[in-house]
This record gives sequence, structure tokens and C-alpha cells, in this order.
Amino acid sequence: MKLAALLFMLLTAGTCLAQDLSPVGLWRTIDDETGKPKALVRITESNGELSGRIEKLFRAPDQDPNPTCEKCEDARRNQPMVGMVILNSLKRDGDQYSGGQLLDPASGKIYRSRMSLAENGRKLNVRGYIGVPALGRTQIWVRE
Repeated sequence: MKLAALLFMLLTAGTCLAQDLSPVGLWRTIDDETGKPKALVRITESNGELSGRIEKLFRAPDQDPNPTCEKCEDARRNQPMVGMVILNSLKRDGDQYSGGQLLDPASGKIYRSRMSLAENGRKLNVRGYIGVPALGRTQIWVRE
């Protein structure tokens, strides 16, 4: 009986760990050029696709606390950045997530995107690129 209980606990712990290794949750985005936090983005999953929405921006006192996406060229043009979906349509592809798009609200540019978890799910490598992944840059986001 004790062996069965121990086996059950080990199997359950493994399942919990596997569930934790998901990008779903709240992430602090880190600017890859300055190393400073830029925003909090909540990643959610629906029908096997991931999307990310800005929940909070970290702005300097001299910056507009409620900026809009002035440079966006789609329906997000002039919409508030807080609440904006900036990451969408990513699907699991082995130990990565790919096939989606990433919006840089500062420039209005939309990039192809892929991402992968690092450090046991505590960090997320988010790559935005044009054409092929080698022609892009990666930001490291930190789980909140």
C-alpha cells in the first residue's frame, strides 16, 4: 500500500512539473538593448494557440503613462498599448512555440515569432524575425 501511494505521488509530481513548463502566465519583458523592464505581458492559451496581451507598462516619469500605438498600421493604430494583444497564433512545435506574430508597439512593426522556455520555465526566449529566425533578435522575458 505504501509503495502504491509513493508511486502515485511521484507520478503526480511529474505531471505538475510538466504543467508548470508552459509559457502560459504573466511575464516581465526585458528590453534586449537596455536590459530594463518594459512591460508585463500575460500569455494565455485558447484552442492550442498562445497569445499575449500587455497588462502594464513600465514608463519613465517624463513619458506618457497611457501611450497609444501611433505607428501601428492595422486595427491597433492609435489604440492604447495597455490591453493590446502583441503576440498571437503561436503553436507548440516540439519544445518551442512557433508560427505566430509579434508586434513591437514602439515601431508598429509585426514580426514572425517563436519562443522557448528556459531555466525550468522561469525565463522565456522570445524571438522576433523577418523571413528566417537568423534574421531577428531575441528578448528574454522573466516569469512573474
